Amino acid sequence: MIREKYELWLKNATLDKDLIDELEAIKDNDDAVSDAFYTDLSFGTAGLRGIIGAGTNRMNIYTVGKATQGLAEYVKSVSQNPKVAIAYDSRIKSETFARCAAEILAANGVKVYIYKELMPTPMLSYAVRYFKCESGIVITASHNPAKYNGYKAYDSAGCQMGPEAADYVMSIMNKIDVFKDIKRIAFEDGLKSGLIEYIGDEVINSYLDNVEKCRVNRDIDLSKIKIVYTPLNGTGNKPVRQIFSRIGANDVTVVKEQEMPDGNFPTVPYPNPEIREAFNCAFNTARQVNPDLIIATDPDADRTGIAVRVDDDYLQLSGNDVGALLLDYILKCRKALGTLPERPFAIKTIVSTEICKKIAADYGCELKEVLTGFKFIGEQIGILEASGSEDRFVFGFEESYGYLAGPYVRDKDAVVASMLICEMSAYYKQKGLNLLQVLKSLYSKYGYYLCAQKSFVCEGQTGMKKISDTMEKIRNNPPKNVAGKKVSVFKDFKTSVALDLSTGQTQKIELPTSNVLGFYLEDDSLLIIRPSGTEPKIKLYVCAVGEDENAAGAMRDRIISDGTDILGL
Repeated sequence: MIREKYELWLKNATLDKDLIDELEAIKDNDDAVSDAFYTDLSFGTAGLRGIIGAGTNRMNIYTVGKATQGLAEYVKSVSQNPKVAIAYDSRIKSETFARCAAEILAANGVKVYIYKELMPTPMLSYAVRYFKCESGIVITASHNPAKYNGYKAYDSAGCQMGPEAADYVMSIMNKIDVFKDIKRIAFEDGLKSGLIEYIGDEVINSYLDNVEKCRVNRDIDLSKIKIVYTPLNGTGNKPVRQIFSRIGANDVTVVKEQEMPDGNFPTVPYPNPEIREAFNCAFNTARQVNPDLIIATDPDADRTGIAVRVDDDYLQLSGNDVGALLLDYILKCRKALGTLPERPFAIKTIVSTEICKKIAADYGCELKEVLTGFKFIGEQIGILEASGSEDRFVFGFEESYGYLAGPYVRDKDAVVASMLICEMSAYYKQKGLNLLQVLKSLYSKYGYYLCAQKSFVCEGQTGMKKISDTMEKIRNNPPKNVAGKKVSVFKDFKTSVALDLSTGQTQKIELPTSNVLGFYLEDDSLLIIRPSGTEPKIKLYVCAVGEDENAAGAMRDRIISDGTDILGL
């Protein structure tokens, strides 16, 4: 069966020379053929993601075409005059896949709005809302290694597509012959007919206007803050620098090796601002210019990482650190300035730091917890909007470096995050403080909440089954103790049941079902086990609490060790 698929592609996949060459090259390599054709890339709420190359299990113009034909059928089922916005990042084949999607949508009579050049993911969300589209597509694999690319689909609100729509698209995809059933017209013909239209500067400027509206302290002199910025060879270079210029943060040095778009990401193992290696070039630049702050954005500019100067070195802060700092800064300053809404509303994911519950409570801010994935944060903003109270929203974040302040988009936004981090740093610099000192003051006030994440990769044909089997094993025999502490509550987000182990009572979890297991310990520490929705990984999320940094750090390490044993991988 696998060989039959391969032979079919060898005969018919003639639209991309790279695929022709690759198919010829793997002809005598059974393992390579098997890995490329043993399954089809599945389409879900995170769209498609996979290694670039030939085969049904790869990202190429045929798998992209199959998804887009399905998406075209979906938007035509919900609107008589459907519209779709498209953006793409700096990854290999991103522009090719974006134009391919535009050609297929146009051939199906769907109006397409596409950016003229690479743009961040949040600007796709903005374009969907600006043009009142039924859907949107961004070609990106976020922070994955260079060999990956992806296809994320969005709904009419600018959130990532929900499960019902994704299932509809997938049902169409399952019926499609990729060599016979996909409609196409030439991109230039689409432009001439008006079915394809470039997104103009007025949309970009409108987006930046909305970002700028999220400023908290407009009177701060940002010329006094010195920044090193790296877009990690991605899409952030222009919009992040534009927003810095707008707010008067002009002392910005861009890391030269990582300034221009380059899908090979030659300076890093993978372009993720969560890892220290992503900052190595920025650290070298920082040693020359001595900045207060280093900011890094990932290739599609939805994630933001930072490092702050500590004596003669630079310390990278975690996504949880920055999320807690920003929440406290926004609430504190907006309250002092009289701009905090009457019933402020913030959102975090279940795997993000628990210290935010205490910060929010101090300012009378309602804090909503949602499942992992920024689409769930976007959905909550949409609920506020539907009731006419979107102005209540002050901040949303997830631990994986995703932040949003403002309802203008429904995805995490590295442009607004970079602006607010810059402003926050300047605010505290005026008070003689750096961000690490402010973070430690939060810990002193609320307790030390130290978080960590550990991932276990399970690649290949057997990887996903191993992850599934592991989750079922733990679900059916959950531990009663972790790191020497009793598990007070066991939450199974797949069955939507929270079990109080001390009383035996159960409670319904009022969240969508998800294959996630949570262990809430008697000292308020927690361990969450979750398979990735976009990568062949299973992850441990840890939040440890202690009276001081050493106690919290020791607890964190014990939970990680026990969590690793529980997985048994």
